[in-house]
Amino acid sequence: MMPLRFRSLASTLTLGLLGGVLGVNAGCASVSPPFDKMRDAPMTVLRLQNFEPPSQAQTQAASSGLQSLSLPPQIAQWITAGASMLPPGLLPPGLLPGAIASAPPAADSPRFHGFRILEGQPVTDSGVRRDIVDLFGHGSNFQDTTSSCMFAEFGFAMAQANVPPVEVLVSLSCEQVQPFNVSWPYSRTGLSPPAAQKVVSIAQKVFQGR
Repeated sequence: MMPLRFRSLASTLTLGLLGGVLGVNAGCASVSPPFDKMRDAPMTVLRLQNFEPPSQAQTQAASSGLQSLSLPPQIAQWITAGASMLPPGLLPPGLLPGAIASAPPAADSPRFHGFRILEGQPVTDSGVRRDIVDLFGHGSNFQDTTSSCMFAEFGFAMAQANVPPVEVLVSLSCEQVQPFNVSWPYSRTGLSPPAAQKVVSIAQKVFQGR
């Protein structure tokens, strides 16, 4: 029979090892489905026009005092705050003061859930795919929404087997996402500040090769 003092020491070591294992497991949060199966899936990232200037007819109406031409307050605040650190080349055209407004879109301009597509790139880099899985695959990246607006600057499309792709609108100006074709695994859709940084980093890598 093991002496009491040795049993006590063995118990202490066992509890210490168990605590270490539990700590490691707790620190390695698993990726939420369906994103846990998407690391090697085809993905596309889209730049979107988050706000389209009014048509000429709307401009004339506004000049008569019937309609305001100002940007939505969420976008105006976002621009004033530095547009969430997006490089000017990734900002939707026509938003910065003094910038040349974008040409009116053609009637058949391609759109992604209602937002005009400015540019789209397939994701070929495995590291960027991991970044996207990390962004959408962890609930810690999302928080309560602070507004109900949706002016999307980016769109993500991620393939699933035998079903439509998961598609997500991402609005940095509204600090939230809007998912489609997926049972969203979290109760919140607001972007946390670190998650917004991840979106910017992904966009730079996809569209500017950084």
